[in-house]
Amino acid sequence: MHPNPVFHDADAARNMGFARDRGFGTLAINAEDGPLMSHIPFLLNAEGTVAELHLVRSNPIVRALKRPVAARIAIQGPDSYISPDWYGVADQVPTWNYVAVRLTGSLELRPQEELHDLLDRQSAMFENRLAPKAPWKTAKMSEGVMDRMMRMIVPCRMQVTGIDGTWKLGQNKPEDVRKSAAENVTAHGIGAEVDVLAALMMGARSTG
Repeated sequence: MHPNPVFHDADAARNMGFARDRGFGTLAINAEDGPLMSHIPFLLNAEGTVAELHLVRSNPIVRALKRPVAARIAIQGPDSYISPDWYGVADQVPTWNYVAVRLTGSLELRPQEELHDLLDRQSAMFENRLAPKAPWKTAKMSEGVMDRMMRMIVPCRMQVTGIDGTWKLGQNKPEDVRKSAAENVTAHGIGAEVDVLAALMMGARSTG
C-alpha cells in the first residue's frame, strides 16, 4: 500500500464496503520459492472479520494449507495514469492514481460439506444484482453434475485481522489542480474504470 498517510483517509467502513462490493481480488501467501497468488471471488461478512472463498483442488495454495497460513487478499479498484500537464501548474511529475484495499489474515481449509452453501451464497451475491433477470441457482444444474464439479474445488476461509485501503485521488494537490486532473482522466485516462476514478477524484478532500 502507498506509504503516504494522506492516501489512507478512508475509514474502515468504506474499505470494508469497497471490498465486499467488489468481491474479487488476488489472494497471496508466502512459499519457499516466492509468493503464491490466485485470482479469486470471495464473500466478506458484515463485520469484515471473515472472507470465504473456494479454490481449485490442484491450486498450489491448497497444497500449502496443511495448517492455517498467513494470507492477504488485494482488491484492485479504478486506476489511471496522471499526466503532469493535466494539473495546469508547473513542476509536476507523472503519477498513477488508484484505489486498492487489502485484507490481511489467516487462511485455512474448510470441510467439504460447507462448499455447496458457499457456492450458493457467492452466486446469489452477484445474480441478485442482475435484476430483472431471475437469479441463476445451482438447483438448475442437471442431477449429479454439480456434485461432480464440486469434487474439483475446496472451500476456504480467511479470518481477517486487518483491513487497509489506499485511495490515491490527488488529495495532496490543491482542489482546483486535483479537479483539473480529474477532468482530463475522464477525457483521456489510461487505466481501468477511469470515469469512476475521475468521480472519486472530484469528490476527494484536498490536503495540499
